[in-house]
Amino acid sequence: MAASFPETAISTERLLLRPLAEDDAPGLADMMADELVLAWTDLPHPFTEGYAAELARTLAPGHRAAGRGIVFAVTEHLTQRLVGLVELRNTEWRLRSTEIAYVTASWARGEGYAPEAVLGVAQWLFEDRGFLRLEMRTAAGNTAAQQVAQKIGGISEGVLRSAWIVRGESGEVTEESRSDLILWSLLPEDLESPADDEAGWPGDHRYVLRD
Repeated sequence: MAASFPETAISTERLLLRPLAEDDAPGLADMMADELVLAWTDLPHPFTEGYAAELARTLAPGHRAAGRGIVFAVTEHLTQRLVGLVELRNTEWRLRSTEIAYVTASWARGEGYAPEAVLGVAQWLFEDRGFLRLEMRTAAGNTAAQQVAQKIGGISEGVLRSAWIVRGESGEVTEESRSDLILWSLLPEDLESPADDEAGWPGDHRYVLRD
């Protein structure tokens, strides 16, 4: 039987990361209809409520059970409103390494939700699950995603040339073009930097598990 992540939830200062539920489907479909999400991700287009419900009901649980990773819905503590999605994928259990991808709703951008969510997952991976490496891949033109990687202390390791397909940069979602990817990594020792306070992420802001 393949190793897999437990079904769990992660609580940060402002956010709850939990398994997807079928009633997330309307908010999820609305979030994924954003032009920037369509441009920088490989999510299906159109991303319908039916597909969102299937993702919550079967695809995400199957992804976790097969040991490939885990999908979290990101919600605000105060409003329970869906603000994003975080996925771990391409998990290598022998290496204790995995890749993280994240999406933030258009209305929630600029609030620091993406780095808070990614940092919470990183701390959970390193401190609770014993992982030793977290990778991020950002399209060369996706400066917002690169800023997230930098804010949490990610280290740029190089460029994967022509390794991604970008949709809709010209305004037409159906138009595709190739893009370089910037490879970032985060190791457990990268979270112990005294520069945490300067980046706005005090070291005592730790996740809280909610099994």
